[in-house]
Amino acid sequence: MDMHSAVAPDAPLVQVGKADVSAEDVLAVARGNARVEIGPDALAEMAAARATIEALAAEPRPVYGVSTGFGALAVRHISPELRAQLQRSLVRSHAAGMGPAVEREVVRALMFLRMKTLASGRTGVRPLVAQTIADLLNAGITPVVREFGSLGCSGDLAPLSHCALVLMGEGVACGPDGTERPAGELLAEAGITPVELLEKEGLALINGTDGMLGMLVMAIADLSRLFTTADITAAMSLEALLGSDKVLAPELHGPIRPHPGQALSAANMLAVLKGSGLTGHHQDDAPRVQDAYSIRCAPQVAGAGRDTLAHAQLVASRELAASVDNPVVLADGRVESNGNFHGAPVAYVLDFLAIAAADLGSISERRTDRLLDKARSHGLPAFLADDPGVDSGLMIAQYTQAALVSENKRLAVPASVDSIPSSAMQEDHVSMGWSAARKLRQAVENLGRIVAVELTAAARALEIRRQADGSGPLAPATAAALAAAREAGVGGAGRDRFLSPDLEAAAELVASGELVRAVERVTGPLA
Repeated sequence: MDMHSAVAPDAPLVQVGKADVSAEDVLAVARGNARVEIGPDALAEMAAARATIEALAAEPRPVYGVSTGFGALAVRHISPELRAQLQRSLVRSHAAGMGPAVEREVVRALMFLRMKTLASGRTGVRPLVAQTIADLLNAGITPVVREFGSLGCSGDLAPLSHCALVLMGEGVACGPDGTERPAGELLAEAGITPVELLEKEGLALINGTDGMLGMLVMAIADLSRLFTTADITAAMSLEALLGSDKVLAPELHGPIRPHPGQALSAANMLAVLKGSGLTGHHQDDAPRVQDAYSIRCAPQVAGAGRDTLAHAQLVASRELAASVDNPVVLADGRVESNGNFHGAPVAYVLDFLAIAAADLGSISERRTDRLLDKARSHGLPAFLADDPGVDSGLMIAQYTQAALVSENKRLAVPASVDSIPSSAMQEDHVSMGWSAARKLRQAVENLGRIVAVELTAAARALEIRRQADGSGPLAPATAAALAAAREAGVGGAGRDRFLSPDLEAAAELVASGELVRAVERVTGPLA
């Protein structure tokens, strides 16, 4: 949802104070174009911390980040007359990203989270600095941040530096209309005065995990929807393959294998299949001892992903409560250096989620393949084609799905196990969290398309079952899913046609959440 516009005066308001911001706050600003405001408690806390920094700046002893260089250059004491230049030089030199511009929602999340940390009063910047970030967000001005440049330690240095550069009135940004222009012009048009950075302020603007955290928060939201969607499509496939819903009974999950996610997925599938005439009695006509793993083990695989998602939510909540900077101003007035900018906690869960997304897509593809294989689909036509041999049906849709599954397997290779030394070996172990976040975004997008192909196949298979003589009625919830697919433009059974628009319509139905909403109008809320 990368809409370009200035924030409307009547848009929802997110106030940032000393208290933690929530994932919902991040989503509201990044995707919902919410207005931001800094609360009076945060302004007072920032002013107090700034007084501490100014007192240290006046002392003759060197203080890292206040009166010294940075990283491997921290050994040099910087005289007062050069300190403003030091901050400008830091931001300019660190704005060294390359490659395509990242998405608007990512940059807005990054800026909002950096403003949140500044508002905590632990960084020692003037309130003016945080307020100018808020002004940029509210004006719909989005710095151009490049794809490559962050090693995830010390935080997302290059991406944050591109944002800090715009704060100074330099660099490039996109205005409310989405057009890339010099930042100085955009700030002038919006009536925003560029910031002249003072001691420590440049460092505080770039020393955080905000980019990878913002992408984690958005991936969690997207995956939460996709796990529910995958439970729906798995139930549709089970029904279309005349599978047994007995394996979804609650007593087979929570009580004897107490993984919470597994029980939730089984309950979702059971709710979706309630009232089906295609499950539970077909064994007399087509004996099967057990359904295939991709059907029978759907709650176990999706449930493991759900539990991984729950862990990622816990890590994200902790990081949202953090004030990531180096050095930090402590409550007792001490200014201490630390390593809290290291992205390992966030990087790990970004990689964990990429693994879960790859596996969920893999089992979805296996169900699709089973629906298309005449030898294993229990009476469905080959490839769900109208006239197999003349028509190819959904044969190549499964190829597309398989290609996406294969790509997600490659994207599941962890980034966080890598490290490459930088800054003359001062930063000799890095998290690669930004890279983990970037590939997770692609994996989540791919997963949505994979599930959309299963939806397309399962809907067509159910339609064929419904049209067949002697078949029982569909479950009301799967019938609602089928109706939603048809209304969205996902075509049904029939002669071959240009298939790509059907698949894109299914992908949009999944991405919008409308498929889940259509089913929930029958089942009530799903997990």
